[in-house]
Amino acid sequence: MSRAEAGTADDRNPASASTGTAGAAGAAVPGGAARVGESLHPSEPSEFSESSGPSDPSGRSRSSQRSRPPWVWARTFGILRSELLITFRRWRTLALLGVLAAVPILVGIAVKIETSDDSSAGRGGGGGAGPAFISQVTNNGLFLVFTALAVTLPFFLPMAIGVIAGDAIAGEANAGTLRYLLVAPAGRTRLLLAKFATVMTFCLAATLVVALSALTVGALLFPLGDLTTISGTRIDFADGLLRALLIALVVAVSLTGVAALGLFVSTLTSSGIAAMATTVGLLITVQILDQIPQLHAVQPYFFSHYWLSFADLMREPVYWDDLQKNLGLQALYAAVFGSAAWARFTTKDVTA
Repeated sequence: MSRAEAGTADDRNPASASTGTAGAAGAAVPGGAARVGESLHPSEPSEFSESSGPSDPSGRSRSSQRSRPPWVWARTFGILRSELLITFRRWRTLALLGVLAAVPILVGIAVKIETSDDSSAGRGGGGGAGPAFISQVTNNGLFLVFTALAVTLPFFLPMAIGVIAGDAIAGEANAGTLRYLLVAPAGRTRLLLAKFATVMTFCLAATLVVALSALTVGALLFPLGDLTTISGTRIDFADGLLRALLIALVVAVSLTGVAALGLFVSTLTSSGIAAMATTVGLLITVQILDQIPQLHAVQPYFFSHYWLSFADLMREPVYWDDLQKNLGLQALYAAVFGSAAWARFTTKDVTA
């Protein structure tokens, strides 16, 4: 039975897995090497590991051949598909997306109520309070997309990513399913890549949920049409919509550092709650440090420092300097913490 058919990881029962999956694994592995309680260490030979396989008549193992057979790539995509299905079917994931979708609704209603009382918001004044785009929301509902992303990016979006990334490996270990995923076989590197790809998919999905919710509310409560950029030039609605999509993609990529950090933390512990709390705690700590003027020398190296640079996409011409620094910084965090997660996970002694 495939992992997707078995349901979500939240519904898995370690006790039943011990009698079912371990029994099947014990029957498949000579000598019952997959019995519960035994250690699954990367140095231990396994009939199901990536580096082993039946030898051909010349004595070469299947893993020593240069080209991978087609079923290897099919299995890789199968693992990714299973991870995506399990992640997006969890009630916790749906609840996180629901909260993110509610933020633009609350912001839109608040702006509508305030402007209906003839307040200064949206009239060209009061631009010093709130996000930079909020004063333009009543003039064009498309600005609600930019405002909602500016509101959710400092905390709501990273927190949601931290929860998903922190639970990626530690949650499996805590549920008692990580060992059986590796015996299945999944392969440690392929499983880790599938987990990271799943977290990044959630980054994109979460960002698009915020953007689509904001666009819907903006269209219902405010007029749509040509809009004025930060530079003061006018662009048509189609161009503005294209820039909104590009901004959403940039925001999603800006969360790569949080995703890689959370995945690394997840490999350090077997407690999903501890991994999630640690990731969110690090996120809050970095945000606080980024606001202390005395730390200006190191602040450009914080993964959150250039998050709001997406506003430069609403300039004419576009300012690319901070955007490029942001994307380069996220790639650096992904490389460093992704490598650390791989080094930790591939040498970890999995007993659960």
